[in-house]
Amino acid sequence: MENEYLYRKIDDQLLAWSKESKRKPLLVRGARQVGKSSAIKNLAQHFEYFVEVNFDQQKEVCTLFEKGISPQEICENLSLIYNIPIIPGKTLLFFDEIQACIAAISSLRYFYEKYPELHLVAAGSLLEFALEELPSFGVGRVRSLFVYPFSFEEFLIANKETMLWGAIQKATPQKALLEPIHKKALLLLKKFLILGGMPEVIASYVQGKSMLDCLRIMDDLIISYKDDFSKYKKRVPESRITEVFDSVMQNAGKPFIYAGAANANYKQIKEALDLLIKAGLVIPVTHSAANGIPIGAEINPKKRKMLPLDTGLFQRILGLDMSEIFLSDDFEVVNKGAIAEIYAGLELQKSTSCYHKDDLYFWKREERGSNAEVDYLIQKNEDIIPIEIKSGKRGSMQSLHLFLKEKQSPYGIRSSSENFCAYENIKVIPLYAIGNIYHINE
Repeated sequence: MENEYLYRKIDDQLLAWSKESKRKPLLVRGARQVGKSSAIKNLAQHFEYFVEVNFDQQKEVCTLFEKGISPQEICENLSLIYNIPIIPGKTLLFFDEIQACIAAISSLRYFYEKYPELHLVAAGSLLEFALEELPSFGVGRVRSLFVYPFSFEEFLIANKETMLWGAIQKATPQKALLEPIHKKALLLLKKFLILGGMPEVIASYVQGKSMLDCLRIMDDLIISYKDDFSKYKKRVPESRITEVFDSVMQNAGKPFIYAGAANANYKQIKEALDLLIKAGLVIPVTHSAANGIPIGAEINPKKRKMLPLDTGLFQRILGLDMSEIFLSDDFEVVNKGAIAEIYAGLELQKSTSCYHKDDLYFWKREERGSNAEVDYLIQKNEDIIPIEIKSGKRGSMQSLHLFLKEKQSPYGIRSSSENFCAYENIKVIPLYAIGNIYHINE
């Protein structure tokens, strides 16, 4: 039985794009297996016809785009090849695995200029590597849309917990959730941290499959990601990329130390790391002095932490004991490998606009006898808001207070397993609600 399609927030954006009177070709970007193609095929249900061109499987079709013919002629030929009409307003044309045909990527701008009435979507895995070869690609003529694994919100909706998410959205530090509802949300969050957000894993779980089935899917995904390393760049050995990837997993959430990350020099390690970031498997969190907006104006790219793409895959790679996490009532047990901090960073990235890729930042002050670190920084209006992540309910907030005093931010956020509440100028937002942080009332 084919898996039932599970709602993604990106679906609303895709549908809105399809209804625009003036639209650009859409380039759907993100790591492999995060649900790009599935979302586009779901959008196709709103069209009379759907033409899917997979350049990885049908390499001969690429020759059409190398002849320099008009978009209309390309479509006429595609219509004959696939025996499906391509009619503006009635047909959704989908270029999948477009990274396998550089000429097709280049053609997107001409579709915008000469055939704007046609609905055209493109997607691809390892697409960022292909775009690197086209530095001036489609500026102003192609719209990018970024897709990530499931967020906690999407996980709740997939599990028919829409009412619970509605209650979480309405809660504020001044108006906490009832304790039984808070505990239910924490329990579901614990499951989400273990499962992660990879669509195939979530679909399996929702269908009632066992945790063992979900773990096997994770294993398959990890193998397929590592198999891709050979496709990244010919001048970087696969073994070096694997070493750097393993080092990121072992030290996720901690400052990334280049020395010892692989049996290679700084330049080679940096190159392997950059490839992993481009592939979407590793998400950097960069240090900022945070003296003013934009936060990215005063960064130190040599001071970075690295997050894995997904908490489920991360725990599986590290071989953590899932049963201990499931059976324990102590939420801090879940935080093996700084998983609360990793989850929080991933949720922050998923909660920003899908039309641009927002970077993640942290702040650290290193002075003798006065070290301080804030896990994440976000910009709300004209202010920089510091966020501290705690797995349990304990822990001082010295770093937050120090940041607020030094940078004169209006308030800070602590995210933990506590219910919504507030301590003077610090708002407490439960970990399960951190994806809603940009929308929480002041």
